[in-house]
Amino acid sequence: MTPYRVALSGDFKKADGSPTFPDFDLAPLKSARQVEMVFLDNANPLRGDQLEDFDALILLAHRFDASSVPKSGRLSVVARFGVGYDTVDVAACTANDIALVITPDGVRRPVAVSILTFMLALTGKMMVKDRLARQGAVGFAARGEHMGVGLVGKTLGSLGVGNIGAEMFRLAKPFDMRFIAHDPYADKSVAAELGIELVSLEDLFRRADILSVNCPLTKDTRHIVNAERLALMKPSAFFINTARGPIVDQAALTKVLQEGRIAGAGLDVFETEPPDANDPILKLDNIIAAPHALCWTDQCFAGNGAADVKAVLDVQKGLVPRGVVNTSVLQQPNFKAKLAAFAARFG
Repeated sequence: MTPYRVALSGDFKKADGSPTFPDFDLAPLKSARQVEMVFLDNANPLRGDQLEDFDALILLAHRFDASSVPKSGRLSVVARFGVGYDTVDVAACTANDIALVITPDGVRRPVAVSILTFMLALTGKMMVKDRLARQGAVGFAARGEHMGVGLVGKTLGSLGVGNIGAEMFRLAKPFDMRFIAHDPYADKSVAAELGIELVSLEDLFRRADILSVNCPLTKDTRHIVNAERLALMKPSAFFINTARGPIVDQAALTKVLQEGRIAGAGLDVFETEPPDANDPILKLDNIIAAPHALCWTDQCFAGNGAADVKAVLDVQKGLVPRGVVNTSVLQQPNFKAKLAAFAARFG
């Protein structure tokens, strides 16, 4: 019987052949019955000819576009390592009966924790106080000039109340803050359960003391955070983005930070990644920056990997995997036929 073949994008391995992320445990995939696992060459975007003889793909950072779709029609699932899928041509996947899967359970807690890390560091002026401590007596003498901001009664706002946004609010409960959010697709029962007031986009920017971006990058959210909306924020407010850089007009954000029109920002993502080392936003002392990796922990990568492995093995059994982005593909006759064939062969 022909084995179920799973490809992993080449960026899961370093140039010396060692794993890029050792916390991604491949043992369950290697030990699965009638499964063959292969690392692809480092092509970006992936090429269709690389994937002709594969049933499933686990994708790290490389792009998967229309040219990546194999002509054989055999590929059935692309399992993205994480929740962002702006590197994947969703329409091309759907048109070719390929399910695109992400890993919401793997990143929910780690990203929410990274948001709170930024929130506490910004309001506690952690970076400033670190510098003061290293100056010895001079720095200690100046500490009274850098008072932090208490959180009780302050308003935590979120642009988006999906998987990560909701988890952020759950973790923030003990801080006794007010919760507001804007999300046209919000589950109102979840918002009510967490005590989140759903508000307009403009009110979110006006009222939030800490505003966190927790929405995906789409054509509708690109530059949704722009000069006009940033101008609505309080001078004392902090802005946090751990989602995707192009959601924010970075030039506009740089300007308001340079002019002190908001208090500061925590940025794990940038409009262009990696940013130029001379990007003016990196020269500011009222931001805390991370290289799109603040949530990167052993638990995050183990969770993402486990979710991807489960997804591709579920497809092998003819089951619908968790975390499908292009849900319409599940109703397409050809995709249903693929699942049925897998169930007959391996189920």
